[in-house]
Amino acid sequence: MTTETRSDTGATLVEMRDISVAFGGVHAVEKVTVTLHAGEVLGIVGGNGAGKSTLMRSLSGARPPDSGEILIAGQKVSITNPRDAKALGIETIYQTLALADNIDAPANLFLGRELTTGLGILDDSAMEDATRKVMGRLNPNFKRFKAPVRNLSGGQRQSVAIARAVHFNARILIMDEPTAALGPAETNQVRDLIRQLRSDGLGIFLISHDIHDVFDLSDRISVMYHGKVVDTVAREETSVDDVLAMIILGKTPADASKDELKPLIR
Repeated sequence: MTTETRSDTGATLVEMRDISVAFGGVHAVEKVTVTLHAGEVLGIVGGNGAGKSTLMRSLSGARPPDSGEILIAGQKVSITNPRDAKALGIETIYQTLALADNIDAPANLFLGRELTTGLGILDDSAMEDATRKVMGRLNPNFKRFKAPVRNLSGGQRQSVAIARAVHFNARILIMDEPTAALGPAETNQVRDLIRQLRSDGLGIFLISHDIHDVFDLSDRISVMYHGKVVDTVAREETSVDDVLAMIILGKTPADASKDELKPLIR
């Protein structure tokens, strides 16, 4: 039986109740319930095909659930497309980042939402000023405002993607493998960004295969297995071995036999 451990954080931002998503006869997500609070990072972990990305696609509007309900700040909402999600303060930062490589950071920040002067001309100065302000809070070391983002490091590109979400008043972030393919220094930079967002009161869903990322950054961890949540646990009340056991066995350590757990003990 899955329990929802309350984290010692702020007000509830998201409640996903009994969410189910099927593709044909395959239940990718089956009656999953998770919550997210302000100032909290909730790690979503599981093996390939566990359903974690599909669950988050339901929240982002990319694949509305077949059943269940979503509440934002206690109010039931309908999220049928990404535009609905953005209007509710939900932003997704995908592993691919969805940046336009040939333009600079300010142009990416305002892509599709450009500022213009009274004459209808792009207001490059205003967009750069706004970008400098938000980046100054998130990543004060970022200086390459004029460079095409293709010339930025992986960590700097993540900064641009995060700044875009934050500037447009995101309260809830879905971060999909944010440190994938990054070196140690850039990984630390992105971890610092996530901690900054958490301290600012945002709620973050962190999808990651990197168990060390999850334990370093998450307040709670939800483990998924074959479309269901095995358990949701507070980070300080569990261990890497226990989470790995749930990922592999689909059972809590309390429900697994000694024979099942023995090969997993390091």
